[in-house]
Amino acid sequence: MSLLELFTDPVFIILIGVCIVVGGIIGLKLHPFLALLLGAFVVALITPVSAIEHFALAKGATPAAALEMASRHIGERIALSFGETCGKLGIMIAMAAIIGKCLLESGAAERIVRSVLNVTGMKKAPIAFLVSSFFIGIPVFFDAVIFLMMPLAKALSIRTGKDYLLLVLVILAGSVMANSLVPPAPGPLFLAGAMNIPIGLMIVAGTLLGLITISAGYLYALWANRRWTVPVRDSLDAKIEDIKMNSEKPDSQLPSLWFSLLPILIPLVFICANTYLSSFGSPSSTATHSFVVNMLIQLVQFLGNKNIALASGAVAALILLANQKKENSAGMTSFLQAALTSGGIIILIIAAGGSFGAMLQQTGISSRIAELTNGYQMALIPLAFIIAAVIRTAQGSATVALITVSGILSGMIGTEPLQFHQLYLGLAIGCGAKIMPWMNDSGFWVVCKMSNLTEKEALKTFSPMNIVMGITGLIFILILAKLFPLI
Repeated sequence: MSLLELFTDPVFIILIGVCIVVGGIIGLKLHPFLALLLGAFVVALITPVSAIEHFALAKGATPAAALEMASRHIGERIALSFGETCGKLGIMIAMAAIIGKCLLESGAAERIVRSVLNVTGMKKAPIAFLVSSFFIGIPVFFDAVIFLMMPLAKALSIRTGKDYLLLVLVILAGSVMANSLVPPAPGPLFLAGAMNIPIGLMIVAGTLLGLITISAGYLYALWANRRWTVPVRDSLDAKIEDIKMNSEKPDSQLPSLWFSLLPILIPLVFICANTYLSSFGSPSSTATHSFVVNMLIQLVQFLGNKNIALASGAVAALILLANQKKENSAGMTSFLQAALTSGGIIILIIAAGGSFGAMLQQTGISSRIAELTNGYQMALIPLAFIIAAVIRTAQGSATVALITVSGILSGMIGTEPLQFHQLYLGLAIGCGAKIMPWMNDSGFWVVCKMSNLTEKEALKTFSPMNIVMGITGLIFILILAKLFPLI
């Protein structure tokens, strides 16, 4: 291979792009938004025009359209992909941020947790915390789940005098897997769009796989809790006296359970129902249905649109918050502003990641990977897992790992025949993005701060648990892809 061929090889270009993103975040301390945009610019700059043309032709473009795409200015190509990603995900992420904030501020999330505890009892509280953190972690960002659940774990441990480490680990197990596997969490939401996975299918499959992986996390947490004892520690931002006061807040000050669940159930039910109609319904048979049935189908299809579904959930969440803040409705603006600020940052990072992923695809990396894995496509699943794990470990962000790897592999969808549904690749990326959290991960510090675990305690408990859950997920994905390829 000549020097020119080496420098224009898609694998070499990808390595350059990944090094820029990872090095920019770690070495230069750049914000992920800037690092991803910089990576997109450099990849676009060194990608040959011929590779862009070939990519467009492989996607079904005409020769004239492929030439026109290749001749566009680098800035225009990056901006177009940035806008496309915003158009796909912007509204959903903003609505998910509003839902999460309203659940926290209204007390709905705490009502859900308490209701689960009432069903399971104190002895099964770890399982209740595990399941609660997983399902609350679907619409609520990871750090918000930690902020909500950790005070409850401290309060319960103070009450029982034991098992604090167990409660902490099960909370983390549930929230981290929901964050990487189940939309509308930002990472899985982006991944489903990039990999062309139906969002309803991603929700169902991500939930099922998530429940399997958190079960492995629960077993690890039981083992770690027997091996190490971690006390509940006082801290300036979470005094034990304050925790006791908050945990004693009467149920009468919290919203009802059905009202608390409404913002979560509305989008999930309508999205899943619409996915069912799209996958199993027969449009040609609608003429045989009654007028009422046809109206119901049209209503489900309208509300099942992912943007409308999340917006409907956000409206329910706002009504819930307004009902709980009747005496202080003026504070609604500040709550919404905080939610949209956090959501806006995520949208910028995701959109920049979309640009980076689009530039990676235009290098022809998908065809190159297809050549390298020709004859043993099942190797793509562990390959996706390993790349995601390496990128996550190197730069600390699971979301960046999801964006980067889906950008590398998504170009194969629709152009290269797979022996299994691309869902399995997406799930493998999500599981790989959990390995492994350490000091370069902002979430690692949120965990340490809120749980009052020392860095050493977190490294020997939280980080290994993520490895156990990720590898468990990979094993099940490989088995299911072989037995049920879904194609």
